[in-house]
Amino acid sequence: MARLVKSRQRGFSFIGLLFVGGVLAATGVVVAQVIPTVIEYQAILKAAQKASEGNTVAEVRSIFERATEIDAISSVTAKDIGVTKENDKVVVSFAYQREIHLAGPAYLTLKYEGHSK
Repeated sequence: MARLVKSRQRGFSFIGLLFVGGVLAATGVVVAQVIPTVIEYQAILKAAQKASEGNTVAEVRSIFERATEIDAISSVTAKDIGVTKENDKVVVSFAYQREIHLAGPAYLTLKYEGHSK
């Protein structure tokens, strides 16, 4: 006699599907809020690189201020940047943080820092 073996079905239950969908949706919302901060960081880095072409501190701050106006940067101003010289080269540095409200008292804090090359 041949015995038939029933194979057990595999897959997600409806509750499991809802849970995975909820986790993916929440992750997508957070990623959608983080992406603009990363784009702004890249713009600030580009502005710092451009500002490092100046020779004096006032000129560096002026170049950085113009770049922030063009790229609509609001997280860092010309007063917030550090201007130093390393090996006869002007280095512009910056550091700031952004907070993203998640839910209730929970926030995601992103700390950005960088300098020109």
